[in-house]
Amino acid sequence: MNWLVVLEPDSETGEWAVWCPQLPGCTSAGETEAAALENIREAIALYLEPDSIELAPGAMIREVAVE
Repeated sequence: MNWLVVLEPDSETGEWAVWCPQLPGCTSAGETEAAALENIREAIALYLEPDSIELAPGAMIREVAVE
């Protein structure tokens, strides 16, 4: 799957900031553009990795619709 990412140079450090607008909070950085892209690939993979949910006894999962 392809994701759009935004790369932005940091004028103070010379490094690159990168984030994925479609995944809130999914950000990374790198010393070079290539490093930043590799780092955001890893960040996206970790972001999309499912979390294990431990439920209390008797807890239920439901879906709700929001209009």
